[in-house]
Amino acid sequence: MGTGKSTVGKRLAVRLGRPFVDTDARLETLSGRTIRSIFETDGEEAFRDVESNVLTDVLESPNPSVVAAGGGIVLREPNRRLLQQTFVVWLRADPTMLANRLRRSARRGATHRPLIDDDPLGKLNQMNADRSSMYDEVSTVVVDVDQLSPDQIVEQCVRAFTESPS
Repeated sequence: MGTGKSTVGKRLAVRLGRPFVDTDARLETLSGRTIRSIFETDGEEAFRDVESNVLTDVLESPNPSVVAAGGGIVLREPNRRLLQQTFVVWLRADPTMLANRLRRSARRGATHRPLIDDDPLGKLNQMNADRSSMYDEVSTVVVDVDQLSPDQIVEQCVRAFTESPS
């Protein structure tokens, strides 16, 4: 959350000549509802169900894409198994940097992050502790993004992808 998945993903897709898919945006389009609305009305478990279906559809498409997957997608074992079958870049960031970035985003009107409403830094630290091993489990490569521009991140991703044996 807040690592730049969508920004980097769009640029990376252009560089690789592939379509870009943001699973959160696709989920909202298909459901006709915002992520916040799904969380508030149906709960996190229902959101994760729809998120898993979107991931499956995207990864089973015959057309390879650059996919920005929501950070919680790794919480379900079937999703991790799917991700392990493809090239995955973990955009790793310090929770303090993410909290600052998300605060700036919220001041500009972003309201789609229901998991961190009450205590952004505390929640991001907890999510990092809970999810890091799962991100590591599915990642082909890790890019530490704290001090990098989106273009520098894209360059590292392109390099890793083109040097990958698969």
